[in-house]
Amino acid sequence: MSFDFPLMVEEPSSQPVPALTAERLLAGIALAVPVVALLWVSSYSKPTPTLGGVPFFYWYQLMWVPLAAVFTAAAHLLLSRDEKHRAALNGGDAR
Repeated sequence: MSFDFPLMVEEPSSQPVPALTAERLLAGIALAVPVVALLWVSSYSKPTPTLGGVPFFYWYQLMWVPLAAVFTAAAHLLLSRDEKHRAALNGGDAR
C-alpha cells in the first residue's frame, strides 16, 4: 500500500497553498511532546525525588495531565490560525 502526500494542496484560489505550514508543523510537535514524554517510561521509572511523599513515578505522570492540556490548546490555536490564513488566501470568510 502506498500513500502519496501532495506537497501542495490545490484550493479554489489561483495560487496553491502549501500542505505543510509552520503552524501545522508546530501543532504536530505540540501534540507529540506529551506522547513522547509519557511513552519514554525509563526516563521516569524511579521512586526519587518524592514530592510531598509521592514517588516521582506518580507525580511525573500527574504533572503531564495539565501540561498535555496546555500543549493540546496550543495545537488547536495554531491550527485555527492556519485555517484562518487559508481562508483569507482563498478570499473566503475566516471562521
